[in-house]
Amino acid sequence: MSAFDRRLWPDGRVSAELDVVGLGENSLDHLCVVDRWPVPGEKSDLVQYVSRPGGQVATALLGCARLGLRVGYMGAVGGDPAADSVLEPLIRAGVDLEGVRRIPGAQTRSATILVRRRDGERTVLAYRDPRLRLAPSRLELREIERARALHLDASDPDASLWAARTARAAGIPVVLDADHVWPQAERLLSLIDFPVVSRRFAEEWGGTGRVADGLAKLTGSGAQLAVATCGEEGAMARSSELQLLSPAFPIQVKDTTGAGDAFHAGFIWALLKGTSSRQALRIANAVAGLACMALGAQEGLPRSEDLENFLAANGDELAASGPVQ
Repeated sequence: MSAFDRRLWPDGRVSAELDVVGLGENSLDHLCVVDRWPVPGEKSDLVQYVSRPGGQVATALLGCARLGLRVGYMGAVGGDPAADSVLEPLIRAGVDLEGVRRIPGAQTRSATILVRRRDGERTVLAYRDPRLRLAPSRLELREIERARALHLDASDPDASLWAARTARAAGIPVVLDADHVWPQAERLLSLIDFPVVSRRFAEEWGGTGRVADGLAKLTGSGAQLAVATCGEEGAMARSSELQLLSPAFPIQVKDTTGAGDAFHAGFIWALLKGTSSRQALRIANAVAGLACMALGAQEGLPRSEDLENFLAANGDELAASGPVQ
């Protein structure tokens, strides 16, 4: 490990109750596999249809749990049967759901996702009941402070801002999943240690249409390492000391739904393991690649032994920094 490509986070909170807690989206995804994208006014048949749990943060946290981390989830679900479907895999994986709010009368978030059979590319049509919005007043400091790391999205910017401030005050690293720019985003981004954003976000945030400029702006706002996920091209990253390009693994893609969420899971696992930036990107790309080999956001999330075997088959080994404490 070089002097520049050093450990991502020298963590002193190994005795915390949880390894990571996350605040953000869950979803019940309706996956519709098609041969081609429909055109306006056309009727066409689905090749396959399944309903499976998903959502940005819920999926990333399930990925963390499958890799062996102690995980807590904070989010909102409705009072409908879909809520049980969304939470069931988290419960089965041992995720702490103390921070979940059930909203009577509300509908759990859902998404209709068209998946193109030939390459696994997807288009998402999402619906979120406004009653699911989480206000900071409904959250508790302890839910953040009991973890070694915090993972956020921007689905409820005020709640995420409160959570990031709480984590910063406690010395807890914050990872952000952002796929689009929202009003006053700079308020939250100034508190993020590890923004892991979409290519579209980085291109827009930099103001030039170039990923590198978006990453530079994020590090200029205080990020320790800013990462952009770039699909089949892998991931780009930048810190104040280095720039990295980590290629994706060659895989047979079945569905790209949740690839970014899986990437976040691998990145968080690597962060808490104490790997270098370069190793973390490689691990995150591997987790994302494995997830893309199954239909749905969560079906292909690997366990630690699956990840280890996949890396070994591709000439890589897990970082020798030691297991997560």
